[in-house]
Amino acid sequence: MGRDSTVLFIGIAGSVLALDRSTGTELWRRRLKGTASFTTVLLEDGMLFAGTGGELYRLDPATGEVLWHNRLKGLGMGLVAFASGPSVAAAVAAQQAAEAAAAAAATTAAAT
Repeated sequence: MGRDSTVLFIGIAGSVLALDRSTGTELWRRRLKGTASFTTVLLEDGMLFAGTGGELYRLDPATGEVLWHNRLKGLGMGLVAFASGPSVAAAVAAQQAAEAAAAAAATTAAAT
């Protein structure tokens, strides 16, 4: 699993920290936004996501650098929760396939 298997990512008070899993030594710290009470984190497929103060971030797991940031406009300042995994990916793939089939059928119908 590489470097990520030796690192523990935690979210707290608008920040994300990377700690060495065996020693607890802080490897890096990234301040994201204000002093939000809750900061959620998700590490999946080598990608690190964090949510705080109603905003979403993607961070570089090795350095904590912000790779992108989405303010999730119009959704308030609430807790950001994550859902992911094989079942979510399968549902998204099925939805995309259904949309592609519908678009192909519409194109075929329009051509005839």
